Amino acid sequence: MNELDFIDRLKEIATHPAARGLADDAAVIPFGRQKLVLTHDMMVEGVHFLSDANPADVAWKLVAVNLSDLAAKGAKPLGVLLGYSRSGNEWDEVFMLGLKQAIDHFCVPLLGGDTVSPKEEGSRTLGLTAFGEVKGHIVPSRGGAMAGHSVYVTGAIGDGWAGLQLAKRGTNATEATAKLLKAYNRPQPRLDEGRALSTLVSAMMDISDGLLLDASRIADASNVAIEIDLAKIPLSPEFMSIFGDDQNSRMNAATGGDDYQLLLTASPETVLPVPAVKVGLCKSGTGLIMLYDGQIIKQPMNLGFIHA
Repeated sequence: MNELDFIDRLKEIATHPAARGLADDAAVIPFGRQKLVLTHDMMVEGVHFLSDANPADVAWKLVAVNLSDLAAKGAKPLGVLLGYSRSGNEWDEVFMLGLKQAIDHFCVPLLGGDTVSPKEEGSRTLGLTAFGEVKGHIVPSRGGAMAGHSVYVTGAIGDGWAGLQLAKRGTNATEATAKLLKAYNRPQPRLDEGRALSTLVSAMMDISDGLLLDASRIADASNVAIEIDLAKIPLSPEFMSIFGDDQNSRMNAATGGDDYQLLLTASPETVLPVPAVKVGLCKSGTGLIMLYDGQIIKQPMNLGFIHA
């Protein structure tokens, strides 16, 4: 049973309306006059972070990726709960330093959680639950995109993928490599942008598994086709200085993941209150259409990061 099969089975159990059919970034539950947004993400050593990664960076990223899901709902973080498998050595100490840095930086309190001590040594597995509140009655989902709407991203795509490549192979320290490594190790969830956009978009999610894969998820949830032009994807100067700017490098950027920018759709008449780059268009139909400089191109075998 792969991940998609497992989630399909879970959908038979998660029938509460707040679960949104397990087809969204987070659960949304009414709470008095407000709505609470809840999300839970896990990270596994060797899958989501390298075995030789700095534990402080791992802690930061664990917080950031969960807050990124709140950002996609336009939610203000209220707190986090930690699930932690202790190793009983210095790794734990350095992890705690990074955790403190993250919760201070994002002004989100740690409110509890649970720790375990595994009997056998294995891959570290970490989890975090984050919850927040929305400012109004509208909580964007993946399912509201409509034909004729434009597709936008809030910032550079591919820096996370680039940072991972540099971390894997080792590299000389330069200003460009430092920025790309930071993008991978210490991502910045777009919380302010998410709150500003939440009442104006037709669909929104964060880009965690790759721009193309996440765009296809919005297409599927919204029953539209989404056309993405690789030539329009914004790349950072640091990315281009090391990995170039051609169809192949742009494909890597669009499929690599770990961006944690916001991917959104909106009416072309909508004036967005934050900087965003138009990268595509919603059309009648289904699935993903890929272009390069306006010409249709063949899709890669993998549109992004897929868990086994």
